[in-house]
Amino acid sequence: MGQLTVVSPGPRACFQDLGRLGRASQGVPRSGAADRGALRRGNRLLGNEPGAAGIEALFGSLVLEAVDETVVAVTGAPCAVTVDGRREAMDVSLRLRPGEQLRCGAPTAGLRTYVTARGGFAATAVLGSRSYDELGHIGPPPLVEGDRLVVEDAAGGQVWWEPVPVAPPAAVPVLRLCRGPRDDWASPDALALLTSAPWTVLPQSNRTGLRLSGPVLERRAGELPSEPTLPGSVQLPADGQPILLGPDCGTTGGYPIVGVVRDADLDLAGQAAPGSLLRFRWA
Repeated sequence: MGQLTVVSPGPRACFQDLGRLGRASQGVPRSGAADRGALRRGNRLLGNEPGAAGIEALFGSLVLEAVDETVVAVTGAPCAVTVDGRREAMDVSLRLRPGEQLRCGAPTAGLRTYVTARGGFAATAVLGSRSYDELGHIGPPPLVEGDRLVVEDAAGGQVWWEPVPVAPPAAVPVLRLCRGPRDDWASPDALALLTSAPWTVLPQSNRTGLRLSGPVLERRAGELPSEPTLPGSVQLPADGQPILLGPDCGTTGGYPIVGVVRDADLDLAGQAAPGSLLRFRWA
C-alpha cells in the first residue's frame, strides 16, 4: 500500500466511484462520479478496475504529496498539471516519487477534474460505495488539508505511459432528451422552446442538480405528489426554469419531469460549470 498527503483540497474534493446502485428503494441516491467517463479513463490508464475510487476535484487547485512512490493519472476537465513544478500531460500515467507534489490547476474548460491512483484509493465504503453524497452526507467526507490517503496494492493490470487522445470539450454541449412521464404538464410551445433555446447554468447548481436560466417555459398550475426521480430528469418548477437532476439527486420529487437526458450524455452535464451554456435536443 502507498500513501498520499492532501496539501490542498481546493474548493471541494471528495472520493467518488461509480456509485451505490440499487438503493433507491431505501431513499439513497446513486451518487458516483459526475463524469463517469473521466473516472473510468483514469482507472483504465492505471490498470485498475473501472469503478475504483478516485478523487473528484471541483474547480481544480488540488495538491497532493506522495509519501510513497505512487502512479497516478489526471483526467476530466482540462487543467495545468505539474509534478514538482514540471509540466505534465493529462490522460497519461504519472509516477510520483516520495516527496513530490502533484498540482492540478483551475480548469480551462469544464468543472471537475479526477485524480486516480494505481490500485485505487482505500476509502471506507458505505452502503457498497466509496462515493460521497452531498445530499445525505453519506460516504467518506470531503478531503481536508493534512488528510493521509491510502492507496490499495495494485492488481497487476497494464499501465499506459503514453497519453490517450481525448476530444476537447464542446463549447456548448448538446444533451439528448427523451420525453418525460409528465411532459403533458408543459405546453407544446414550452417543449419546443426547451430544445431550441440555450440554457445558462446558474451558480446555485451542485451535484444534486443544475439550475438553469433561460426563457420561461409555460406549464400547468399546481404541484404533484412526490414521484420517483433519477439522475438526468428535467424537472419544471412553477417558475418555468428547468432543473436537471444530478448524481446526488433525491430519489423522489414533486416537480413534473418533462424530459430525461440519456444516460450516455450525463457526463457532459457533470462538466457544466456555472455561467456556461448547454442545450437539449429531443432524441
